[in-house]
Amino acid sequence: MHIQDILAKQKTTISFEFFPPKTESASEALYQNISELEEFKPSFVSVTYGAGGTTRELTHDLVVRLKNNTSLDPIPHLTCVCHQEQEISEILERYACEGVSNILALGGDPPMDRGDYDRGQDAFRHAAGLVSHIRKFADSHPDPRGFGIGVAGFPEGHPATPNRLKEMDYLKAKVDAGADYIVTQLFFSNEDFHDFRDRCSLAGITIPIIAGIMPISSTKGMNRMADLAAGAKFPAKLLRSLQRAGNDSEAVERVGIHYATQQCVDLLENDVDGIHFYTLNKSHATREIYASLGLRDTEALVV
Repeated sequence: MHIQDILAKQKTTISFEFFPPKTESASEALYQNISELEEFKPSFVSVTYGAGGTTRELTHDLVVRLKNNTSLDPIPHLTCVCHQEQEISEILERYACEGVSNILALGGDPPMDRGDYDRGQDAFRHAAGLVSHIRKFADSHPDPRGFGIGVAGFPEGHPATPNRLKEMDYLKAKVDAGADYIVTQLFFSNEDFHDFRDRCSLAGITIPIIAGIMPISSTKGMNRMADLAAGAKFPAKLLRSLQRAGNDSEAVERVGIHYATQQCVDLLENDVDGIHFYTLNKSHATREIYASLGLRDTEALVV
């Protein structure tokens, strides 16, 4: 289903993100977790794309499997880095042939083993160019509107753009190029999200803004999160709770689930357009949050 139809159908969307597994055992674990989350009838699910397109085929295979073998509506990520225009067009054509209706267009990062990669080789230096290209691709898509297009937003600031004014200009450029919605990087301070939403409004950005939530499940995972989501803030309130949990892994997970649940309660009470759970291919935390919110499934949020 085109994202415009999904957003029009529901007052608040609830969605999940998965990454393509690289081993058979990881695949089976993922599909078990997907089956447990499928019963919640999410608005859509997204599938990540490795740095520089390193998981291109794995991403495609997972998207197609979800499209053909589940009731889920998958949205593949697509990045600019290490791609020529023809390659991107071929990827889009494959998805169009499979009936995939939406794309999440991202700038992306070079693979870690190519730290000296020259971005000048890429067809598009920034996500706005990729969005524009996807929009022009509409003629070959079954839906006359073409692909629905999502882009990333950064409530705590984009790590590569310290100038917060220019950061909003760059986001507006992606919107003006044809984006249908924004999904944010993970955050732990809702004040940052609410301020980000207000600044978007001041900049003339009126498309839906979906909040990215990642429940902390372990201190190791939190430290990895801090490395991957450069600039992510960890409020003292959250850190104090985690300190009280100490080395008790179950207690740490409970703290993470409780904190994320409180974030979701606040977001729902403030009319958030959507909540996007970064699941890390697991289902337990998301299922617990659903239960605490009193949600049977996402259809409870239909307009």
